[in-house]
Amino acid sequence: MTFVLVNVYICSFSCYIDYVIKIQLIGVFNMNIVWGLVGIAVVLGIAFLSSNNRKAINPRTILGGLAIQVAFAFIVLKWEAGKAALQWLTNGVTNIINYANEGINFLFGGMFAAKGIGFVFAFQVLPVVIFFSALISVLYYIGVMQWVIKMIGGPLAKLLGTSKAESMSAAANIFVGQTEAPLVIRPYLSKMTQSELFAVMTGGLASVAGSVLVGYSLLGVPLEYLLAASFMAAPAGLVMAKMIVPETEPIKEDEHFEMEKDEESTNVIDAAARGASDGLKLALNIGAMLLAFIALIALINGLLSGVGNLFNYDGLTLQKILGFVFAPIAFAIGVPWSEAVTAGGFIGQKLILNEFVAYSSFAPQIPELSAKTVAIVSFALCGFANISSMGILLGGLGSLAPNRRSDIARMGLKAVLAGMLASLLSASIAGMFI
Repeated sequence: MTFVLVNVYICSFSCYIDYVIKIQLIGVFNMNIVWGLVGIAVVLGIAFLSSNNRKAINPRTILGGLAIQVAFAFIVLKWEAGKAALQWLTNGVTNIINYANEGINFLFGGMFAAKGIGFVFAFQVLPVVIFFSALISVLYYIGVMQWVIKMIGGPLAKLLGTSKAESMSAAANIFVGQTEAPLVIRPYLSKMTQSELFAVMTGGLASVAGSVLVGYSLLGVPLEYLLAASFMAAPAGLVMAKMIVPETEPIKEDEHFEMEKDEESTNVIDAAARGASDGLKLALNIGAMLLAFIALIALINGLLSGVGNLFNYDGLTLQKILGFVFAPIAFAIGVPWSEAVTAGGFIGQKLILNEFVAYSSFAPQIPELSAKTVAIVSFALCGFANISSMGILLGGLGSLAPNRRSDIARMGLKAVLAGMLASLLSASIAGMFI
């Protein structure tokens, strides 16, 4: 029933956009800005309707988070100097990715340097995930990651009025995954308020790990959008978390807040080895998951095609069904209606399956889509929020704070919703400047 009401709500806003287009307000307002504002209103409206305590929502956190996102998106997507800076960062990450090729060529004998071999995901993407996992582990060991996280999380806490612990976790999620980010605040997890814990959960689901982000880029997704989405996910996650589960308890701030350090690794070499080992597990999980899900989707599509033929309907697929269900959402956040069903299919795959499957379906169709749709979908899919992540969240975060497992399990579904809405919020804002 809630889903039906949400779709009615979205369709109402979609009709409003269509009306605005018909009366040709382009000469008065930039249509991208108008459309983006409507998308923001839709996302915030869903979060407001899902809130545990609407009266307790802190306007400072919401408006501050939105201001940070809009300012960041304008700087890196519209302002020439900002675009140049983002391109510089993109080139830097690309160069680091290229260093991974040295290890790949050594391991596989340069077999993929030959012409005509083509793109082989297992040998050209998964090894890069292992390399980046090792690199991030080294950066954690020497303290670079903690310093960067502090430089981002500190201002977030001051601007949004959120606690240091939840803000540092949100900042950590820019670089690492949903199970690794809480490690930097492990001593504080057991005594967090419900709202703080929910913010930590949402932050993990609203973003992706740096090690898998490079994997998406190697599929063909624009790296500059992925990097921008990762940074925007931190304030977006806090905005959604504080709308859906606002703070109602006194926060116990520690004046001498300290982030966890890597005390398990003996030295840099050990840290790199541990990171590579963790990266291997991640790469194997990604490979196994993609193999299974893509094959299952093909099986489902075969069955649906047979059902469709019985009713003289050709081309019935899971992607098309999801596309029709999520098309209103895609349209509301800025995707042109002519591409809304296609984009909705990607958003549906991301929520029902996971973002890697969605990106693997999205990447081959990028040349056929408009620039605006490519940007919006790239942002909308950049997050771990999906049904299966609830189990990962319970296992990972629950092991760090066993006394909070019941709270994590109870709030899991809402955290997935909040994480999904955070990605859609970033996508709406990005669409304003494309």
